[in-house]
Amino acid sequence: MSVRIQDIAEQAGVSRGTVDRALHKRGRIRPEVAERIWAIAEQMGYVPRESGRKNLKIGVVTQLAGSSFMIRVNQGIEDAARLLKQQGVQVLCRNLETIDEQRQLEVIDELVEEGIDGLALMPIQCERIRARLSWLSREQGIPVITFNSDIVGAGRTCFVGLDNKQSGRAAAGLMGMLTGGRGKILAVTGYFTNSVNSLRIEGFIQELKASWPEAEILGVQSSFDDAGEVEKIVTEAMERTPDLAGIFVASAGQEGVWKAFDRLGIGVRERPHVIIYDLTRENVQALRDGSVDFLIDQEAYVQGNYPPKLLYDLLVRGRQPDEEFLFTDINIKTKYNL
Repeated sequence: MSVRIQDIAEQAGVSRGTVDRALHKRGRIRPEVAERIWAIAEQMGYVPRESGRKNLKIGVVTQLAGSSFMIRVNQGIEDAARLLKQQGVQVLCRNLETIDEQRQLEVIDELVEEGIDGLALMPIQCERIRARLSWLSREQGIPVITFNSDIVGAGRTCFVGLDNKQSGRAAAGLMGMLTGGRGKILAVTGYFTNSVNSLRIEGFIQELKASWPEAEILGVQSSFDDAGEVEKIVTEAMERTPDLAGIFVASAGQEGVWKAFDRLGIGVRERPHVIIYDLTRENVQALRDGSVDFLIDQEAYVQGNYPPKLLYDLLVRGRQPDEEFLFTDINIKTKYNL
């Protein structure tokens, strides 16, 4: 009976993808791990087949699958998957509905069991995810690319997405110009555990304090990316502070802003200045209607499209990404340049 790659993987205590990379000398793998796998393969009498290599499998994990922002991200992933399929590459995509640490861990493990050779994901910023990704990249030789959200100390190859802190600073600069650097400003985030939201808020507050010190931040409130919660936050803030000068929403659920204006009977000319993110259908309409002043787009399609291709280049051609941080553009939209 012939020795299978799975047999070697079980004996070596690594994934099938790691064994495949070691035996075919492709992709990134620690030399000592590769040597151990070769020794076990030889001891077990493994005979490599010459009729081509196993098809590559690339795993992709997203979060907040139901949000409008993810439509363009998923289009990017699907287009990359169609292109890579022509090269014999299978893209296994897992879309999670919420920011769920345990579920993301389970999905990562499921993909490893399916024999992925590389992983692209939107990681949750927590110690367990960091440890699992570090184990994948450093122990199992499975390269990891993060996109949209990033995580430090996990051994990932690179990050594809917006420079979120810088975009927050850009939003603060816009808000300062709109308000003349004066007045009360409400900041709304999604999840405090989401590094994307946190970095945007951090950049916004830092720049506002540095360049517009007379502006007053009323605090940062969490909406859990829910439009109904955003509506409630804005409504209560407007009732407490009728002279509210500006609203900055760093996360999803932005439609709650103009729903709050409708509930309170506040017209376009009387409303506070508003800055939001993401070029979704609803947000574009709000910009056209005058419910929003500025919209910051982060090139969602590119964020979904690049990572699988980068992993293919790394695994097949041994080509490392040019930079550790592959930032998408900070595109500032008004109703005049849609």
